[in-house]
Amino acid sequence: MGGMILPDAEWRHREGLAELVAVLGDARFVGGSVRDTLLGLPVSDLDVATPLPPQRVMELLKAAHIRAVPTGIDHGTVTAVLPSGPVEVTTLRRDVSTDGRRATVAFTDDWREDAARRDFTMNALYADPATGEIFDYFDGKADLDARHVRFIGDPLQRIAEDHLRILRFFRFLARFGEVADAAGLEACTARARDLMALSRERIADELLKLLVTRDAVRVVELMIERGIFAPVLPEIASAERLAHLAAREAAAEVAPSAIRRLAALIPADPALADQIGARLKLSNAQRKRLASAVVPPEEPPHILAYRIGADAAFDRLLPSERPLAEALEVDGWQPPRFPLTGGAIVGRGIKAGPEVARLMKTIEEAWIAEGFPGEDRVAELADAAVAQALRSASSAQAASRSSARE
Repeated sequence: MGGMILPDAEWRHREGLAELVAVLGDARFVGGSVRDTLLGLPVSDLDVATPLPPQRVMELLKAAHIRAVPTGIDHGTVTAVLPSGPVEVTTLRRDVSTDGRRATVAFTDDWREDAARRDFTMNALYADPATGEIFDYFDGKADLDARHVRFIGDPLQRIAEDHLRILRFFRFLARFGEVADAAGLEACTARARDLMALSRERIADELLKLLVTRDAVRVVELMIERGIFAPVLPEIASAERLAHLAAREAAAEVAPSAIRRLAALIPADPALADQIGARLKLSNAQRKRLASAVVPPEEPPHILAYRIGADAAFDRLLPSERPLAEALEVDGWQPPRFPLTGGAIVGRGIKAGPEVARLMKTIEEAWIAEGFPGEDRVAELADAAVAQALRSASSAQAASRSSARE
């Protein structure tokens, strides 16, 4: 158990952290910060565990003039706001009862009990802030070295406690894993229907995180093969388009987008995409983006970008079969503004009214077709369109006069 030391890392020197740990007295770093440091990855969220009850944590922080926010005090979590950002301080806990969605917890002073309620062995590693000594109760370090994603204890029981762990198992596999624990994989497969009991927000949150991981394509293929999506997202039936998109993102050196990747997993039907967005309780902006991104691109890149915006055009072109260069043409492109006003049409002798809007549209279409030429060319296009409209109007008037004389 002993002997392992946490490597030094930038986050361990964050301003105010040493003082926070000193004020608590009995505390250890836990979870993601320890795991990611052992993997040589950057650490964003910082969690500290302590046997002290949450009210005592609040008192100690206030006495030391460290801002304390009772973010989840019933569950034992107090957020310490340091000059370098927030740190979650959580009292050691054990589960009293669970229903697959939320847990009722009791506080404990037993580090092993706290470790036993965490999901995977690689997430149950603790480190002493002063010495860096690592505390590992369930062989998490060996699993981490082997990139082995393994539940602590009986996988079926752990899934029964919180059904979201099914999706977390696959997300951790896609982010850190090489090897899916066989018992864990079987348990997730057997209990996939349990996902139906979860809020759609929690499902969406896990799914969107999973889709941008390092190994998302392989893991999504495994999830499809195992029927994991069937209960909540039966529309996801193939990862072929996702694999194509991921390869194109890598070739273009573009960071993956979760919404664009989700669009590559569902049928190319905007109405259905919108329903899926609603089912997952996505934000209005995300729903709109999802419904737009599933549409295959039909027009040339700059014309498409002018009509729907450069970002939306990029979302359609990148996953498509069109040359990758076309997607890159619109990436970050600023569509030009149409340099003509209705006043310029009226000034050319057309009476204000619906005819002005019709002519504006005609001239704009000609301008788009010619690749957005400058103002001189737009003036020529406007002159020609107005001249034609005036000719048509005068010949129509002549025709109506002659029919009146008859």
